[in-house]
Amino acid sequence: MTTLLPGATGVLALANGTVLQGIGVGATGSALGEVVFNTAMTGYQEILTDPSYMKQVLVFTFPHVGNVGTNSEDVEQIGDGGAGTAAVGAVFRDLPTDPANWRSDHGFDAWMKRRGVVGLAGVDTRALTRAIRENGSPHGVIAHDPDGKFDLEALVAQARDWSGLEGLDLAKDASCLQAFDWTEGTWEWPEGYVAGDGRRNEVVVVDYGVKRNILRALAATGAKITVVPATTTAEEILARNPDGVMLSNGPGDPAATGEYAVPEIRKLVESGKPVMGICLGHQMLALALGAKTVKMDQGHHGANHPVKDVTTGKVEIVSMNHGFTVDRDSLPEAVTETHVSLFDGTNCGIALKDRPVFGVQHHPEASPGPADSLYLFERFAEHMDAARG
Repeated sequence: MTTLLPGATGVLALANGTVLQGIGVGATGSALGEVVFNTAMTGYQEILTDPSYMKQVLVFTFPHVGNVGTNSEDVEQIGDGGAGTAAVGAVFRDLPTDPANWRSDHGFDAWMKRRGVVGLAGVDTRALTRAIRENGSPHGVIAHDPDGKFDLEALVAQARDWSGLEGLDLAKDASCLQAFDWTEGTWEWPEGYVAGDGRRNEVVVVDYGVKRNILRALAATGAKITVVPATTTAEEILARNPDGVMLSNGPGDPAATGEYAVPEIRKLVESGKPVMGICLGHQMLALALGAKTVKMDQGHHGANHPVKDVTTGKVEIVSMNHGFTVDRDSLPEAVTETHVSLFDGTNCGIALKDRPVFGVQHHPEASPGPADSLYLFERFAEHMDAARG
């Protein structure tokens, strides 16, 4: 069994018995999850507050974190669920640096403590990333104890005994509990987030773990937005008489969430209303249309993924965050593939041939391009304009 090194205050224990040691940062205690790597060079606060990372430990491939600090504006999840409804842990090459940015309210380490995110620094993240690429995303327990007291065998056993994300419905926990209206639009200098006018279309967003910036990008098209819980029925949504329905991103296995969501999505599609799905919403839309989803070995996580819009030939640089994918070979005849990953050829977009219904696997609201994919929100708005006549 691994011997604890002198001075180690943090560990990452993997299900295969590997134990990585370093300096603990952020919250003390331990957290269990699937270990994945993220290739983004910026946006660590947005990444760690994305509900799609629920029950996951993030390995940042970029070695430096903390330099821009944290603030109250760059939180992506709705409400204040902390690490319970977003990433539970994070692994870094170097210790987080002190903040040096005019927008910073708090240092990164202190922010992690308040949110309950367990961190580990001083790890060879390149070697860990290579292992994940070769062997898939392992189950692991990340732990931080300032006194360096760990039961390594128990931590490995905990990781080994975890069932993982397959078959796990997490959207119901990441979702809001009651409907609410949203008006905040995108960030503009120097005002900050500017409210949308809500005069163009009325949209219901089904919250499976929605990111704030999805709502902001939608509001920027002139949409009046109502967000509803994941378990809301199609009848309840259609009773609001929206111009369109958006299916949000979220965590967990789409097939598990789809047990209650897919029948409702089918009804929404059959209603003739324009429907747009993002990430988990895209996957469950595909399930509702007759396709299948599968678990990926290491998933796609980062802000530098090239995706091709095959309907226009345009290649865009996008943000990705998913561990499941739509099986392109299972797409029925009525569905066309609209986007593909140029990394591995996996599906990144679908559309019905005869109705204003489409979904994308990537996150068009994120800003790696920085605005490469925002046209998708306008495409959705135009579908609603046309449907309304």
